[in-house]
Amino acid sequence: MSVELVEVVRSGFRECVHRGSLVVLSPDGSPSVEVGEVHTPIYPRSTNKPMQAVALLRAGFVPTSTEELAIASASHEGEAAHVELVEQLLGRTGLDESRLLCPPDLPANEQARAEVIAAGAPRRPVYMNCSGKHAAMLAACVANEWPTDSYLDPAHPLQRIVIETIAELSGEPETELGIDGCGLPIIPVSLTNLARAFGRLVTADPGSPERSVADAIRAHPRLVSGTGRDDARLMPAVPGLLCKAGADGVHAGALPDGTAFAFKIDDGHERARLPLTAALLHRLGVNWSEDHAALASQPVLGGNVRVGTIRAIPGVF
Repeated sequence: MSVELVEVVRSGFRECVHRGSLVVLSPDGSPSVEVGEVHTPIYPRSTNKPMQAVALLRAGFVPTSTEELAIASASHEGEAAHVELVEQLLGRTGLDESRLLCPPDLPANEQARAEVIAAGAPRRPVYMNCSGKHAAMLAACVANEWPTDSYLDPAHPLQRIVIETIAELSGEPETELGIDGCGLPIIPVSLTNLARAFGRLVTADPGSPERSVADAIRAHPRLVSGTGRDDARLMPAVPGLLCKAGADGVHAGALPDGTAFAFKIDDGHERARLPLTAALLHRLGVNWSEDHAALASQPVLGGNVRVGTIRAIPGVF
């Protein structure tokens, strides 16, 4: 059963709560905190992307920079730097945007979206938040002379490597797949095994595919997410932190010593993610500056004035 994790307090009254499940693993992989349903597989959504990126490296994807590897792991906002990197990746494969099988979209970043709309430009696959991963998958297909028109198929050689890699890193037995919002297969993983995989990424040997992905994400948090997004705010605040958000209220991460966490907010509301992660990191002994400590107490606004707070429920973990 899930439990109350985050509360929203407005003008002194408890307005609502966000329920969910959460796990913290010690560096040796043993659980130090278990709250709610942490052993039941969920769809981690884009939180699986670092593991998918490891699979791409194993499959022959050769990024020319850590920026390219970061965008291959990204849930980006469609800002200029994101789009340029995706187009660069495609250009190196000799393919164009028409080969991306993710759905066309507008940029998620407010300013970038407004610029596209003001210009009367259409939705494009390259703006879709998963386009970096799709472009890197096409690059891996080209490197292996695999079909590029069927890379979404779970039976495609590339997707078999992705499935096997996630099973290996997480320890999760293979089970029935779902289809993610971008059209790719999504592999179910329990919160415990999701955290375990993130711990393995940060503690892997330097230069290994696992460590290369972790290092690229940590080096370029804004490329992996976007301006003002949760991961872009958290990773610079905590040296060595690896974290990755996923749709529907999923978040996972690990500290350099291998301490790892994962949680799922039942209602999928994103406003619960940042204060919960910040409070969790504080519990794990992360030393915050005063500015960064404020991440654990997000404002509720009324008339453009702070009238309440979104915060982790005290004592829940």
